[in-house]
Amino acid sequence: DCGQYTNRSCEECLKNVTCLWCASSKRCTEYPVRRILPPADLCELRSARWGVCWVNFEALIIAMSVVGGTLLIMLGVCCCCCCCKKKSKKQVSGGAFLSTRPDKDDERAAREREKRRVRQEERRAEMKSRHDEIRRKYGTV
Repeated sequence: DCGQYTNRSCEECLKNVTCLWCASSKRCTEYPVRRILPPADLCELRSARWGVCWVNFEALIIAMSVVGGTLLIMLGVCCCCCCCKKKSKKQVSGGAFLSTRPDKDDERAAREREKRRVRQEERRAEMKSRHDEIRRKYGTV
């Protein structure tokens, strides 16, 4: 029974995990397991100790809120990063995003690529005809 540790020390009371120590009244009582937090009429949160003597419920609630908030923020950042990665995977080899309506820069870049390709094919055909002409001239065909 936890009541036998009343007016003793917090350490003695909390050796039994079912006990709750109230530092302001120096009472050791059964922890109200049906409730998450001990009721104010039993003990104030800043005076209530459970598990360890150096942490009160008020500090525990604040610390858990900070840790929980940090975890939620980290989860949100991770979700945003994953969404950004998915968008970047939708890129084509030219570096432009696939979309239903390409913008002016994409259209201009595509026209320039096509012009370069056509010029390169013309140069190849010209070089091939020169080589064929030289081969005919010297009879190596």
